[in-house]
Amino acid sequence: MRVAITGASGLIGAALSSHLGNLGHDVCPVVRRAPGDNEIGWSPTADSLEPGALEGIDAVVHLAGAGIGDRRWTPAYKKTIRASRVGPTQHLAETIAGSTNGPRIFLSGSAIGVYGSGTEPVDESHPAGSGFLADVCVEWEQAATPAVDAGCRVAFLRTGIVLSTAGGALRKQLPLFRFGLGGRMGDGRQWQSWISIDDEVGAITHLLNGDISGPVNLTAPQPVTNAEFTTELGRAVRRPTILPIPKFGPRALLGAELAENLLFSGQHVLPTVLHDSGYDFHHPTLRDALSHLLGRG
Repeated sequence: MRVAITGASGLIGAALSSHLGNLGHDVCPVVRRAPGDNEIGWSPTADSLEPGALEGIDAVVHLAGAGIGDRRWTPAYKKTIRASRVGPTQHLAETIAGSTNGPRIFLSGSAIGVYGSGTEPVDESHPAGSGFLADVCVEWEQAATPAVDAGCRVAFLRTGIVLSTAGGALRKQLPLFRFGLGGRMGDGRQWQSWISIDDEVGAITHLLNGDISGPVNLTAPQPVTNAEFTTELGRAVRRPTILPIPKFGPRALLGAELAENLLFSGQHVLPTVLHDSGYDFHHPTLRDALSHLLGRG
């Protein structure tokens, strides 16, 4: 299979590219610089993808977008978060729809933020929630409509917290926890719906090879509260996790809105579609995932 990947140099994209290459697939990174051999050039902000750029491509995995937690949520950066997702997704979908020998599979990025925040279990059958992230995710998914209307099989990758030592939240947390400075965030009762990088890549590969369309939650089958996550990570690095982290510190560092959304609220998300489709998780529990990632028994 010839697979084009946007965001191919990011945490998920790099791991997916390597995995698909090892399986014998032909991976074509979609890059924002001058393209090299077997690469496709584009500028997401300028709709610069050539009309025939995706001819001969079997599938597109769209993972590009500005980092949710990279900067304070100023009005300008919130516009950047939205613009980096909605416009490029629509342009890709339109290019797919206009192709004569183009992709028949479009796996388009999304996030569990679509459900808003809460404590009740939710799966793909639940409606979208409210708030900035939920609104962005709804527009992000709707932007793929041209590909859906053209008969392309489109699945939305509603990804949770991806655990990897190569990047993301876990990499940022590890130094504090290894120094014994890790602790729960606030009261620790907020849910964290996580997935190991191995299962993130495994699930995307499963979706490429299957026949699933529509929203798919990319989360492990056993979400945990922040307090449970803190305890397990402390156990994995063999350090105490005694002192909770009060809200005022992260709020001062990140801004109140980002801190509340990123650290002090969460979603209790279940991967019903993946489960029903027969996907076999490599790391169904947090202890499994951390033991594998950190090399601890």
